[in-house]
Amino acid sequence: MSKHGVLRAALTAGVLAPTWVWAQQPSEPYRSGYGPHMMDWAGGWYGMVFGPLFMILALVAVIALDVLVVRWIGGPWHGTPVPPGRTPLDILKERFARGEIDKEEFEDRRRVLGN
Repeated sequence: MSKHGVLRAALTAGVLAPTWVWAQQPSEPYRSGYGPHMMDWAGGWYGMVFGPLFMILALVAVIALDVLVVRWIGGPWHGTPVPPGRTPLDILKERFARGEIDKEEFEDRRRVLGN
């Protein structure tokens, strides 16, 4: 099995595992016919606050995991190398080579540049 196939199987199992566990829980009859504290809100207010908070945290965790997996599969990034910039002395040498300036002006400007 390839690296991608193993990774895909592991991610699928990780996503479906909570569903398999939930399906194995025994169902108990309640007086209202629903789960515990479903209709009378006897569980308190914290379910309304922490439920969305944990959902957002779970979503952030899944997205972060996806980003890490994609970067791991993609390998290191090799961008194009940035060519070194031309220095003022390089430009001066090019102007001298093209004949735009004479030797005296070239020497004067080179001294001003400090080389």
